[in-house]
Amino acid sequence: MERVQVIVRLKPELMARVKRAARRENRSMNSFVERTLEKATGLEFPKLPKDFKVSDEILSLGGTIAVPTQEMLDKDAKLAYLWGKYGGE
Repeated sequence: MERVQVIVRLKPELMARVKRAARRENRSMNSFVERTLEKATGLEFPKLPKDFKVSDEILSLGGTIAVPTQEMLDKDAKLAYLWGKYGGE
């Protein structure tokens, strides 16, 4: 997976809190910061078990689900992520 190196300036106390939080989660600081940014920007989605059953009542509210085109997937990163993870079976 490709990574881009960035430089940020943080207040010393914030840096210390980030290091402590990463240590508490048994992660590298880089992994902790990357995961935190993923959560903050909305690209981390809840993981549901494959056998998760949605009630028929809820399904009736949504109508039908169309298979997205490649163009739709190219334009929408969240849709592409979800389709790749849950829809392409």
